[in-house]
Amino acid sequence: MLLALDVGNTNITIGAFRGELLIGRWRLRTIREQTADEWGILLRNVFALSNLSLADVSGIIISSVVPVINGTLAEMVGKYFDRQAVFVSTAMDLGLTIRYDNPKEVGADRIVNGVAAYFLYGGPAIVVDLGTAITFDVISAEAEYLGGLIYPGIGISLSGLFAKTALLPQVNFEQPKKLIGTNTVGSIQSGLYYGTMGMVDGLLERLTAELGAAPQVIATGGQAPLIRSGSRRVQHLDEDLTLKGLRLLWERN
Repeated sequence: MLLALDVGNTNITIGAFRGELLIGRWRLRTIREQTADEWGILLRNVFALSNLSLADVSGIIISSVVPVINGTLAEMVGKYFDRQAVFVSTAMDLGLTIRYDNPKEVGADRIVNGVAAYFLYGGPAIVVDLGTAITFDVISAEAEYLGGLIYPGIGISLSGLFAKTALLPQVNFEQPKKLIGTNTVGSIQSGLYYGTMGMVDGLLERLTAELGAAPQVIATGGQAPLIRSGSRRVQHLDEDLTLKGLRLLWERN
């Protein structure tokens, strides 16, 4: 069994694979202060609830954009799984050529998404990852990671709006009942939903023109289902894209 960990700024998504089959998927909060034992106990508990055994894990691969907890996770893997974790980096056999000015600046999650998009959907491809930040990753037909765009995430926008205004309430991000809001909550939800969707489609249109060929467009991340439902440009919704990319990288390396 392969254990894949996608460590993001807000959450850690964990997937257990038996071959190509994803047999378990969990999401934990990224708590930077947690010890190796706390992480180990959490994993032991979620495995037990899913009738899985830690002893069946034969490999562990980690994609992390939170370097401060990498050492703790590595310690946990050694202590609870008696193995050495593989951390995603540009030194691996990626199957993609990184065209970033400095390849080491590319986030591990963006590399993994690029690998998954190209080898599962073909190229050219664009991944829209709607997480803490909204990232666009562009992969050519020649298996090149060309770069992309980074935009503030929906949660960041909501928090900033609430923190900087005296009268506007904190609201949930969801599809509004109508475009033109007739109350404050509806107006905020409409602005966020249609504004984000318009931004995504507008940037995808420009990226497609830049590529000169119609790409496969894949949305992933926590807010992806809402955006996919109204987008004119997103073709595929794959909430497990990063976990699948981790499995592919494990197999290549």
